[in-house]
Amino acid sequence: MAGWFELTKNDKGQHHFVLKAGNAEVILRSETYESKAAARNGIESVQKNAADAGRFETKAAKDGRHYFNLKAGNHQVIGTSQMYKSTEGRDNGIASVQKNGISTDVREIEL
Repeated sequence: MAGWFELTKNDKGQHHFVLKAGNAEVILRSETYESKAAARNGIESVQKNAADAGRFETKAAKDGRHYFNLKAGNHQVIGTSQMYKSTEGRDNGIASVQKNGISTDVREIEL
């Protein structure tokens, strides 16, 4: 099953999105946006940049766990992964975003 984006609005009226893999696991989280249109632009940026391995920045947290950021061409972070115990897990997460990030399935979730 292919992945999809979920677009939600919080109680302050701000929007954000997550990218989910086909198994419904969250593989990328966005920042918070002031408008739905801005969040949709973020989704479009993921769709455009996810296939490019050069857009991923790998990081290590102070506690030794690993994560990554997906960056746009202007070097701004589009989304951030969960924390992984190993670099192998992180790298599998990157591969999943590369595979699922091109999805055009955007689901608006009402909270």
